[in-house]
Amino acid sequence: MKRRSIFLNTTAMLGFIFLYAPIISLIVYSFNKSKLVTVWGGWSLKWYTELFNNEQIMDAALVSFNIALISASLAVVLGTMAGFVLSRMGRFRGKMILSGWITAPLIMPEVITGLSLLLLFVAMENMFGWPAGRGTGTIIIAHTTFCMAYVAVIVQSRLASMDETLEEAAMDLGAKPSSLFFLITLPLIAPALISGWLLSFTLSLDDLVIASFVSGPGNSTLPMVIFSKVRLGVTPEVNALATIMIAIVAVGVLAAMYQMRRQTKLSSGQE
Repeated sequence: MKRRSIFLNTTAMLGFIFLYAPIISLIVYSFNKSKLVTVWGGWSLKWYTELFNNEQIMDAALVSFNIALISASLAVVLGTMAGFVLSRMGRFRGKMILSGWITAPLIMPEVITGLSLLLLFVAMENMFGWPAGRGTGTIIIAHTTFCMAYVAVIVQSRLASMDETLEEAAMDLGAKPSSLFFLITLPLIAPALISGWLLSFTLSLDDLVIASFVSGPGNSTLPMVIFSKVRLGVTPEVNALATIMIAIVAVGVLAAMYQMRRQTKLSSGQE
């Protein structure tokens, strides 16, 4: 038993080192004074100042964060509706087809998804005149399309494991369907909604392939700008930008964990 414990601890430690050592080195080198990324020249905040003075990166970051916020919020709404239908509406004609359509973006290559959306937008523009060119709107539609699939799976799993007696008791006491959903079901699935929103936000912020297909001139997202710069060589500004993004994601994850833990305590009557 002791040998097994040592083996598991060692394996876990090696796994964490493999995953997080590159991230830690990136954070350390973001404070590197030298212009050469691989040569240490002392501690400095120089590249953070250069980053905030880089209008191209800052504009792309603003575009990406706006797209991620809107796409994640829309994905949570649409994905919750889809997950609720698949979990609570029982058997109905076309349920298997609907389930397949919702889960298809999870397994479909991003190149195929991006190309199909590009062809769709071009066909719609030729037929209806909308969207008039590709830009922020088309990126939001594309990101919402594949992010809602993740939210639907998460919400459906949460609803499947949830105790339905609470909803049945509320209905027996005369609760209307709308009140039942907003007062009973929604608070119970709140952790799943938070997880789905964070996952959607991260996927949208990280996406490069699909955004490259559906974006237009002057609407480059942050991953597109970073990719164009990395092809010419990694600069210290990119390290500083990656460090800031890691910090934002870490704060978001910690806040979500705190909220989910608090929600769990409230639902179990411990608080």
